[in-house]
Amino acid sequence: MSKKSVRQREIVSLLSDQPTLRVSELAEALSVTTETIRRDLDELTGKGVISRTYGGAILRKAAEPSVAQRHTLLVEERTRIARTACQMCDDARVFMLGSGATTLHVARRMALVMRDITVITHSFAIATALATNPTITVLITPGFYHAGEGAAYGAQTLRFLEQYNAQWVILGASGLAPEGASDALIEMADVYSTMIERGNRRMIVADSSKFNQMFTARYAGWTQVDVLVTDEAPKSALLKAMRLADAELKVAEAD
Repeated sequence: MSKKSVRQREIVSLLSDQPTLRVSELAEALSVTTETIRRDLDELTGKGVISRTYGGAILRKAAEPSVAQRHTLLVEERTRIARTACQMCDDARVFMLGSGATTLHVARRMALVMRDITVITHSFAIATALATNPTITVLITPGFYHAGEGAAYGAQTLRFLEQYNAQWVILGASGLAPEGASDALIEMADVYSTMIERGNRRMIVADSSKFNQMFTARYAGWTQVDVLVTDEAPKSALLKAMRLADAELKVAEAD
């Protein structure tokens, strides 16, 4: 393997650990000139591996599988996360829930252990899960239907959400990076951003496979998040960013 191939693999590895890096940082880490790094970044961009940013690069992430496919993955971890999330907010009475595989686990747990609550959601799967408990009032938003996500989006959805406040907003994420939480779908990220603004407290529920990944649309910085509930603690820059923003970390323990 040529020196260039080895170096480019190292660049991708570094970007996997820290989603955005500047040319100068990469040059220092690999002990080469900034001109060499720029040529490597141009080649990696041409191959579709990364995207160039002003003065640096970001690792390009593919779109997530559909929510139906995601429901079959990491079931044990998401079950633990859902249990812990419900324990943390069991004194609240009004919630907003975003769409997603992990938030659906939260909704199923809510239906089992909570009573006399109101949940506002744009996800049809979440509304269906909550409907198994007759004491739970569900408000579902209007809007355009996104078949892959099983959820509503668009201007009507956002206007509807702006009429309400919630004690807890609970959201999933496609990726979690030092810059904050992001989603692969721009349409869903718009909904999540609006929900974030309507909550007294904001919780992200996401497993550790989402760490150090950045997708198309960032919907919240860490200063906008009160707590992350996950299955293991993040490391390095992600954990540092959370601490600087005073965002709480809650690791869901196994039974």
